[in-house]
Amino acid sequence: MPIDFAAPSLVVARELIGASVFVDGVGGRIVETEAYDETDPASHSYAGHTARNAAMFGPPGRAYVYRSYGIHWCLNFVCMPAGHGAGVLIRALQPTAGIARMRERRGLADERLLCSGPGRLCQALGVTRALDGMRLDRPPFRVVARGEATVVVHAGLRIGITKSRELPWRFVLAGSPFLSKPLATAPRRDARSPARVSEPRAATAASARARRR
Repeated sequence: MPIDFAAPSLVVARELIGASVFVDGVGGRIVETEAYDETDPASHSYAGHTARNAAMFGPPGRAYVYRSYGIHWCLNFVCMPAGHGAGVLIRALQPTAGIARMRERRGLADERLLCSGPGRLCQALGVTRALDGMRLDRPPFRVVARGEATVVVHAGLRIGITKSRELPWRFVLAGSPFLSKPLATAPRRDARSPARVSEPRAATAASARARRR
């Protein structure tokens, strides 16, 4: 079943674990994601629509690419209907295709370090701002759903943010050696289903439908 990018980012972030993404044939299996939404103070869309974050407001199924700390690019998949600012940050991949090209771009050989972090991932796949707003279902992108494959997904705290740090909106493939960092879990009082934690009211119905699938 294709990934429904019109669903809430919390749903999409989970469903992307075990899926694959390729840029001009270079890519791999997604093992780490983070969800962001316009109701979340840590999200770029929280303050509203700007020229910089325009792609994040849709339509869904597009790339949102931004530069972090003025140093490296970060790749996000846009979620929710147009006008609602939401997305999923792709934090880490397990390389499966174009590994020689990744090594050339990254200047190292260890597969575990090629795509273990959003900046490393974008460098390995050749992602730049030029891909911002481009459709994920057309070249140079190719996104392949995980299908019927069974995966164990763990949720924990996001990385490198100063707001909403308590939300368990980071998702990882259990046991993967390709993660950017070990998973930090939320305090017990916040350890509810990630698809229910501070979910935007406008997304409730879509989220419920997605969970029933």
